[in-house]
This record gives sequence, structure tokens and C-alpha cells, in this order.
Amino acid sequence: MTELENIKPNVYLKCEDRKLTKDDQDENVVDPFDEREIFDLIRNINDPEHPLTLEELHVLEQSLITVDNEKNIVQILFTPTIPHCSMATLIGLSIRVKLLRALPPRFKVSVEINPGTHASEHAVNKQLSDKERVAAALENTHLTEVINQCIGTPLK
Repeated sequence: MTELENIKPNVYLKCEDRKLTKDDQDENVVDPFDEREIFDLIRNINDPEHPLTLEELHVLEQSLITVDNEKNIVQILFTPTIPHCSMATLIGLSIRVKLLRALPPRFKVSVEINPGTHASEHAVNKQLSDKERVAAALENTHLTEVINQCIGTPLK
């Protein structure tokens, strides 16, 4: 196993689960996607280095999610735990894959590093926004297995 980059990351409390209302469960009520619903889809993605979720590490926060239902756009900003995190691209790919699998195909999903929080944010953002690079990465069997482990059920 390789040496961990961030041996002792800060761990934060998880927010409370969303309270479902009668309208949430009624299939006849038009229910547009909102930031909390998107956050709930990705909050339990596992960190590739630690037995913690991206929410517990504050890599993902609801306040850094934007949803525009009219334009069919979902934008996610994520914050790596350290400025030189080598797992940033893998984390971004995991978020992107989870949303592409969970959301209707009408949505354009954008996943980027929160500005000013990573030494190579422009290079990572370029990789994450390039459809051909993402598709090529997902053809790599080992990488797909790692992503599937990250987006699977929480480790706890």
C-alpha cells in the first residue's frame, strides 16, 4: 500500500438526513431537483484513501452545489483535503460517475475543484470536463473498480 498523503484528516459531523414530506413521496407532484437532493446522492461517496465519506471530510458541501432545472445543469464544486491531493481527479470522477448514473440524462453535470483549494486545479478541472478523457478513464477496468468502490455503500 502506498503512503497516505493526509495521515490525519479533519473529520466533521454529517448533517441530518433530509426529512421526507408527503409531497416528496407523491408521484403526481412535480418535484424539481434541488441542491439538497443532489447532495444526498453524493454525500456518502467514500474517500479513496480513508474509511470516511466525502461529506465527513468536507470535500463535499451542500453550499457548493448549484442546480438549474430550467437549463438542466448541475454544478458541483469539491474541496480536496490538502492542496496537493493526488486523488483529486479520482474523487472528481467518482462524483461525476455517481451523478451520471443517478440523474436523468437531460442534465449536464459539471464537477470542478473549489477555486484556490488545489495546486493543480486547472489541470484536474480540464480532465474532469473533457468527455473523451472521462470516457477513456472509464474504459480502464481497474479505475472503474476503484470508482465503484468509492460510490458504493458507505464503509461504516
